[in-house]
Amino acid sequence: MREVQRAALAVVVGLLLVAGGTPVQGQVPYYAGKTIEIIVPFGAGGGTDIETRFLAPFFEKHIAGNPKIVVTNRPGGGSILGANFYAANAKPDGFQIFASSGSTVIPFLLGVPQVQYDYRKWRLVKVNGVGGVAYVSPATGIRRPEDVLNPARPLVYGGISATGLDLSMLLAFELLGINVRSVLGFEGRGPARLAFERGETNIDYQTTPAYLSQVVPLIREGKARPLFSFGFTNEKGQLVRDPAAPDLPTIYEFYQQVHKRKPDGLLRWKALQALLVPAFSFQKTLWVPQGTPPEALNALWEAVDKMNADPEFREKSKNILEGYTLFRGDKMEGALLRSLTVTLDVRKFILDLLRTKYNVAI
Repeated sequence: MREVQRAALAVVVGLLLVAGGTPVQGQVPYYAGKTIEIIVPFGAGGGTDIETRFLAPFFEKHIAGNPKIVVTNRPGGGSILGANFYAANAKPDGFQIFASSGSTVIPFLLGVPQVQYDYRKWRLVKVNGVGGVAYVSPATGIRRPEDVLNPARPLVYGGISATGLDLSMLLAFELLGINVRSVLGFEGRGPARLAFERGETNIDYQTTPAYLSQVVPLIREGKARPLFSFGFTNEKGQLVRDPAAPDLPTIYEFYQQVHKRKPDGLLRWKALQALLVPAFSFQKTLWVPQGTPPEALNALWEAVDKMNADPEFREKSKNILEGYTLFRGDKMEGALLRSLTVTLDVRKFILDLLRTKYNVAI
């Protein structure tokens, strides 16, 4: 009988460990005394880098065992190089985490040949959205939405890459039917914004952290005029106003203001719509390789819960997350992975656009 009892106890303990529940009293946490490296595939000072470095001390505080968090920047190739490095080198032990952005997702979604990473081989640690806002120079003469069709000056846009997050803006131009000369090759959205401030470009967009901190002051000084946000897709799949810019129309609303009709049924709207969720609503993510031990995954997911319940985190994150919810990965992984596919007609539309207008063949 004692043999049976001991075996039953071992099964229960084993199930608890496999389930990754709260560590048994006296059990050493998986991450105790360890170091976690978070790889950021962008240079220092960008949105992904800023957010990751903001989250790092809260992960140290809330991951059971209080591991040390180190952030490493591996920029290049619009984030493809850093993602490829992670895919080739990260071990499934939970000690290396990858920080992804919309700029990393879009080349994967389009099947860019240089991409050697596959989100389906990773597990999602956390996800939060980030918005995007488009604006113009007052020198364009654009005061009302319909003015974008007949600006006082030719519109010039500065971007990084046609196959990165800029694709959302290029598709917005297509949707609205406006003629814009796009100058690509900037090292980041920061340099592109500076080109706007110097008058080298006159239409631009920034993700909401940069928009609120860098562009809103320009608007107050009369040096920029906001046009629209890319909106935010809620849990019902509906495109709603960006919580960081609730006074601005979404691109869907802006189209109606310009053309006096809805864009529903247009392939160019369907193409842009396909990018909005992975590019903005699910923009900032952290990943670990598949095969990472359950106790590591649960420690990371539970840390997200603890961060959301931490008054200090809630207060300090207002300037970083700007109203977007920080979700634990296991709750959103399925929805996120489903967003990383596009229909054949959308893929053809985008690839044709890239080839004919931006000389990019995929």
